Amino acid sequence: MRSSRLPDKVMLPVLGRPMLELMVERLRRARAIDEVVIATVDDPSCEPIAQLAARIGVGCFRGSEDDVLARVLGAAKAYKADVIVETTGDCPLHDARLIDKVVSDFMLGGADFVSNILPYSTPRGTDVRVFTTEALDEVNRTSDDPADHEHVSLRFMEHPEIYRQRNVVTELGQDAPDYRLTVDTPEDFELVTKVYEALYPANPDFTIADVLTLLRERPELAGINAAIRQKAVR
Repeated sequence: MRSSRLPDKVMLPVLGRPMLELMVERLRRARAIDEVVIATVDDPSCEPIAQLAARIGVGCFRGSEDDVLARVLGAAKAYKADVIVETTGDCPLHDARLIDKVVSDFMLGGADFVSNILPYSTPRGTDVRVFTTEALDEVNRTSDDPADHEHVSLRFMEHPEIYRQRNVVTELGQDAPDYRLTVDTPEDFELVTKVYEALYPANPDFTIADVLTLLRERPELAGINAAIRQKAVR
C-alpha cells in the first residue's frame, strides 16, 4: 500500500473492483495450484488488503515489510504449502494457463527452481516462479544478503551452481518480452485499465495471447508505459 511510485496501487479500482481482486480471480483459474494466499504487511495501512482477502475468501498472512522472503516463507508455513508458486500482487494480467504450464514443469522433478524468466519469453508482469518451501527456508537460514530478503527468489536465480534451474518457454512471439504488464506507475495502471476495459466485458477469462493481440493491433496502448523502466534488483 505504500508503494513510492503509485501509493495504494493494488487497491486501485479497475472496472469498479480492486486491481488485486481481479488478479486473484485470474489466479484462481489455475488448475495446478491448491490455494491462493496474499502475503501482505503487518502494518495498519494494509488493513484494506486483509479485509479484501476475507471478503473474497482467500488466505492472508501478514509479516515484515522489508524482509519479503520471511513474509512469504511465513505465509507458506502458515498455510502448510509444500510448493510455492510466487507471483507479485501488482501483476493483474497473469494467465492461469501459463501458471499451470510452469507448475507442471516443476512437478516433473529434477529442478529446484522453475520459472519463465530465465530468459523472459512472456511480458514483464507474467512472471511465475516455483520452488519448495524447504528450499526457501534454507535461503532464509543461510543468506544475510538484503537483496535476497527483499527479492524472494533472487538467490535461486543468481546461484545455478547451488540450485538446479529450468526455464519454461512460451511461444507468444519474439516481441512478447518487450511488453510491460506490471503496475508500478500511473502509466502502468492506465495501460492495465484499458486492457481490462477492452477485453474483460466480452471474456473475463481472456488470455495473455489476447492481451498481446490487442497491443499489437493498438500500438498506442503499449506506448502508454513504453518509457517506464523496471527498477534494478541490485
